[in-house]
Amino acid sequence: MKWQPVDCHAHSTFSDGQLSVEQVVERAALYGVQPSLADHISRDVARTIDTVDEVAIYLDELERHPVLHSGEFCYHDHLWREIPGHLVRRFNHRVGSLHAVRLPDGTIVRAFSRHIPSGLTADAYMDAHIAYAESFAQEMPVDILAHPTLVAMSFRHVDRDELWTEERETRLVEALYKAGIAFEISNRYQPHDRLVRRAVDRGVRISLGSDGHTREQVADIIRPLAMARALGVRDEDLYDPRRHGSRTDWQGDRR
Repeated sequence: MKWQPVDCHAHSTFSDGQLSVEQVVERAALYGVQPSLADHISRDVARTIDTVDEVAIYLDELERHPVLHSGEFCYHDHLWREIPGHLVRRFNHRVGSLHAVRLPDGTIVRAFSRHIPSGLTADAYMDAHIAYAESFAQEMPVDILAHPTLVAMSFRHVDRDELWTEERETRLVEALYKAGIAFEISNRYQPHDRLVRRAVDRGVRISLGSDGHTREQVADIIRPLAMARALGVRDEDLYDPRRHGSRTDWQGDRR
């Protein structure tokens, strides 16, 4: 199979994207990229696919187009547990997200809300974040962790080295490695080189994702691809469900 870069994570009007499925395919063709749709499938996103019946309708539509079939599932939301096996197997791959983190006392801290519990420090949040990422990797049958460095809005101003200590990076990478989950280099939430290098050195597979919602964003994986190449990742080793298979048991070309 001739190699082609894959945008493993983009959105359409089925969730919170601005482009139709047809427009996503057209946009990807301009970039020479294989498109995949990973629309939100969750009950905790504003514009989303939020029922099992809607998942079936979504997959029916994707199967009408030259696009890989994916979905972005929130770990903290239970809808991913309710998708029956016959629908799961129609996905080429699945993307998991930590759009929220559950603290030890059960409180949920959402990534896109500025509301956090009183007194929650960056260190306490990050300790919970990494512990939750480890639970995600152990439990959730997905192929990719989307935007691995996405954190709650209230802590995005904190120095990277304070948030991402060596111990936390190592624990995240080890969890992904043991689970066989790919590390996404996101074009919207770009990870720092040190963490990606740690993943590469450990043998974690790397995936590329535009996380595109707008015309300008969809299929733009130029920077993620450049980062992967700069870190020594061979093009053919970048995650592609047609080459590398999927935990969905989709029967593709698994070389």
